[in-house]
Amino acid sequence: MNADQPIVDLRSDTVTFPTEAMLERMQRAPLGDDSRDGDPTVRALEDRGGTLTGKESALFVPSGTMGNLLAMLAHAERGMDVFADSSAHLLNSELGSVVTIAGLVPNPMPGHRGAMKEAALTEAIQASARPGLIAMETTHNGAGGAVLPLSHMERIHALGQTSGVPVHLDGARLFNASIALGVPPAHIAAHADSVMFCLSKGLSAPVGSLLCGRAEFIARARGLRKLVGGNLRQAGIVAAAGLVALETMVERLREDHAAARRLAAALTWLDPALAEPHHVETNILRIDLSASPHDAAAWADGVKPHGILVQASGPRQLRLVTHRHIDDAAVRRTIRAFAAVGGRPRPVDPATD
Repeated sequence: MNADQPIVDLRSDTVTFPTEAMLERMQRAPLGDDSRDGDPTVRALEDRGGTLTGKESALFVPSGTMGNLLAMLAHAERGMDVFADSSAHLLNSELGSVVTIAGLVPNPMPGHRGAMKEAALTEAIQASARPGLIAMETTHNGAGGAVLPLSHMERIHALGQTSGVPVHLDGARLFNASIALGVPPAHIAAHADSVMFCLSKGLSAPVGSLLCGRAEFIARARGLRKLVGGNLRQAGIVAAAGLVALETMVERLREDHAAARRLAAALTWLDPALAEPHHVETNILRIDLSASPHDAAAWADGVKPHGILVQASGPRQLRLVTHRHIDDAAVRRTIRAFAAVGGRPRPVDPATD
């Protein structure tokens, strides 16, 4: 590895740093005590988030995990069932919040690329003694950044309404889905009673998420935020960066999607078993290594000396996530590193070959 070259960090889009415009806005943000009289910059961010998602109100929270937790606490009661795709982030990485804190009973549903099987979900709700919440996720992390079809989301929401079960959307990367579908985020959020989205992933803010929904729902969530230790004081310092993120960083997400597709195409050229380019809809690339002679740890360790960081998600899967720090040069370096580990005699890049 050339010591003068920066690390190419593809482990997540959470590694993004705030822009200069964000840092400048943070320095001059009007401040207040958000848990008392209110912070004016936080209130401006919440108003903006509610408008963008088409919801009456919004609540600023430190993390997406907390936003999802507050949605569960505000929508459902302990002992109720929560239904989600079996590979949903909520039922895997956030399972402790579901079971231990919210006290809900997880009901993993079969699905395809993050979309729950609708017949199975209908049967599960009908069989449940205490159905509490339906949770969707778009983009879907476990399904490699897949975007849920709006028609599917509409049917799930209708099922929730006819069954009397609220629907929450884990929209951590909601704006990636919006760019991929070519529709405003409100068109996606319309198919859920509440939605959470992150400011700190591809949008590059340093911290924070927003939970959006009806006014009375957000009022409950605001009280619950204090219960779980999420109240903030002069939070306008970080909320200011979130405002800049929503103003300036949404449209450029399409560059991240293009970089992910380019990586997928190159890896397929290297080894057709590694990637399926037509499955890459946004900025997440999951590589199935079941047909590779190297396991995930070997690939991750192999590219690391080249200055490339990737995430081994289990023994036979790699996750690569593109973001604003992954420019053309970073893509080329990543392709060369994978070619070297894969034993190719020269770097492969379909964009230039």
